[in-house]
Amino acid sequence: MLTFTTAGESHGRGVFAFLDGIPAGLEVDREVIDADLGRRQKGYGRGGRMSIEQDRVDVLSGIRGGVTLGGPVLLAVWNRDFDNWKEYMDPWKIVPGRELYTPRPGHADLSGAARFRHTDLRNVLERSSARETAGRVAAGGLLRCLLAALGMEVHSWVRSIGKVAFTGEYDRALRDSSSVFCPDSEATAAMERLIDEAREQGDTLGGEFKVVLSGMPAGIGSYTQWDQRLDTLLSAQLMSIPGIKAVQIGIGTGAAALTGSRMHDEIFPGTPKGRKTNHAGGIEGGVSNGQPVEVICSMKPIPTLKRGLKSVDIRSGEAVQAAYERSDCCAVPAASVVGEAAVIIAACQAILTSFGLPGMAPLVEAFDSHRSYWESL
Repeated sequence: MLTFTTAGESHGRGVFAFLDGIPAGLEVDREVIDADLGRRQKGYGRGGRMSIEQDRVDVLSGIRGGVTLGGPVLLAVWNRDFDNWKEYMDPWKIVPGRELYTPRPGHADLSGAARFRHTDLRNVLERSSARETAGRVAAGGLLRCLLAALGMEVHSWVRSIGKVAFTGEYDRALRDSSSVFCPDSEATAAMERLIDEAREQGDTLGGEFKVVLSGMPAGIGSYTQWDQRLDTLLSAQLMSIPGIKAVQIGIGTGAAALTGSRMHDEIFPGTPKGRKTNHAGGIEGGVSNGQPVEVICSMKPIPTLKRGLKSVDIRSGEAVQAAYERSDCCAVPAASVVGEAAVIIAACQAILTSFGLPGMAPLVEAFDSHRSYWESL
């Protein structure tokens, strides 16, 4: 069973990812992790923080000689911006000057203060910040190596930003050449223009991205308990990404408008059994069905606006404008990379729950045996 958690604050020393349950003997490619961390920092519409940070993974435990040892793995992504915040983020004393008393609508500021009874909203902001996702991407990069060893791959692309949408097919080269990770030059240019307009107006934009997991055989996940369903694991990981307001599997909400005869993916003879459609997004009854696993995530506009929304000073109760904390105008491209990590983590949770083996060699052998069984059906 795979355990995954993160730690760290936005302007603290760093962000950390803790992974337990990874089999011994997994060959980890540091360049794969760093490449994912680098992609997370890119995207038209990112803010000034990305010009400060140069995210790279640092391994604090669990890996030796590029191979996992079987014990807990602790990863660190250090914050270069911490140098500018040392006195304000000191764990032993409070230095005034960076307090926050005006909750920003759309953030966790007010609700988080209610939960933990903070009087300085910075104590909420620092942990609820999307900077935490650097830890998720580092963990996802490591586990990408595990999926690759089992013959699986995960990729994503941006489908829309604001009202500009792309409904075409995925092309990796075109996606990688796009400033917004959208595999279409015309849509990319239109999205850039929309981001420029929003930035000039002190506003922000959201959008949608799609993530696809290919190579997953049928039979991963379970229908026997709600928390073992593959779609439960995927939805939980994806919905926990800051800013995500909806997760759709397969055609998602489009299923509500179809009749059953048009919605469900018919099965045809062959080894393995074939499908001509993938409306279910590769999952039926909480279990993978051998089709690519496909999810679409909707991200809200970033709630930190230069032209601050109406709010209240929690000390006096007076009406004020929400404070501006350095932020992005649009982070949908970056969120798509975090979405990949979320899908990777969920897939590995399901796989390692089904094949709880301590080493990579027996895991690969068992997984290949399962794949062969599926392909023979």
